Amino acid sequence: MKKTLLTLSLVLISAVAFSQASVSLGLKAGANFANADTDISTDGITSFHGGAYGLIKLANIGIQPEVLFSKQGADSNFGDVDLSYVNVPVMVKFYLPLGLNLQAGPQFGILTKAESGSTDVKDAYKNSDLSAALGAGWDAPFGLQFTARYVLGISDVSEGAGDFKNRTFQLSIGYSLFKLGK
Repeated sequence: MKKTLLTLSLVLISAVAFSQASVSLGLKAGANFANADTDISTDGITSFHGGAYGLIKLANIGIQPEVLFSKQGADSNFGDVDLSYVNVPVMVKFYLPLGLNLQAGPQFGILTKAESGSTDVKDAYKNSDLSAALGAGWDAPFGLQFTARYVLGISDVSEGAGDFKNRTFQLSIGYSLFKLGK
């Protein structure tokens, strides 16, 4: 395992050093405007997300995996549902001129907490969530990233009767802490 990791690291460093590739690591945070596609009428909630990202960029294509803590859920006549996830989106970014980009990719989520009011309802929800994410952004030349993204839940996260699929619109700002390459 150590040899494989060392080999991959050397290949990555070589690719960055001898090509147009760049690698950066950073932090990001922002607002979530969450709701759910469910059998009952729900209202959206406003919450937050935050975490870290890595970006591997070659010419006008980039791969950006992220690890984010995200508060999601919905309000209904039966009470609010607050879901906390550790989400791992893996975005493919297609770069346009001036750092503008279009993004798409899967997002994998792990449920860490589920509450309705102050009651623990984690047993009523599945431990994982699969979503598709689409968005647009701007990678500013001074290390800032601005992103708008819609995350569409594919999997039903409810353990009970009826569907509950997460829907989240995210606005975020990121900052590159480290960059290697162009």
